[in-house]
Amino acid sequence: QVQLVESGGGLVQPGGSLRLSCAASESLFGTYVMGWYRQAPGKQRELVATITSGDSTNYADSVKGRFTISKNNAKNAVYLQMNSLKPEDTAIYYCKMVYSRGVHWGQGTQVTVSS
Repeated sequence: QVQLVESGGGLVQPGGSLRLSCAASESLFGTYVMGWYRQAPGKQRELVATITSGDSTNYADSVKGRFTISKNNAKNAVYLQMNSLKPEDTAIYYCKMVYSRGVHWGQGTQVTVSS
């Protein structure tokens, strides 16, 4: 079964940056959508950004201009570059993959933005 493993989370001060990585156990080919979601305590999980196999991207309004999603097919990886971080960005960030054979989620990585 496909496995997704997130990494790169941690503690950062407001205004700082972090780069999250999502490594897939399967090669990235065909038609698919990869995405980043986040969930803060007491809140619903929300979409942060998506990228398609054709490199089309989409972002939540709250992160536009600050976050960038990208991928590297050769490395079976998707990334989320997060700049100008705010305390409200604090959450567990999850990687998601949707393709013809199913839907898969990673276990999440914690991002904490605090002084």
